[in-house]
Amino acid sequence: MNNLDKVYAESVAKDYMPKETSKIRQLKKLDEKAKLPAFVTAMSVGIVGALIFGLGMCLSMGILGTGLVSMIFGIILGLLGVAICGVNYPLYKKLLKKGKDMYAYDILELAKEITAAEN
Repeated sequence: MNNLDKVYAESVAKDYMPKETSKIRQLKKLDEKAKLPAFVTAMSVGIVGALIFGLGMCLSMGILGTGLVSMIFGIILGLLGVAICGVNYPLYKKLLKKGKDMYAYDILELAKEITAAEN
């Protein structure tokens, strides 16, 4: 058995060994848990708002429909899309604060443990 086979066998065995979770990894996961819901919600609401705004622009410029009714409906949809995009950032900040408040104690305790272990 040559050296390359030994390295390959060790790398395959490493995949099946139980992984130890370090405190830094736990801290990163908690931070992600706190921030991810706000990020996903903000992206979803932003995409929907931009699509509604784009549809309104297409209707008001006569790309998808023609006539005065289509133009007025497009302007209304465009304003609705702008309103949704305008509400998106305050919604993101509120959800981020809620997520941080929810996990703040655990994150601070884990951070104290990590900094105490280094000293």
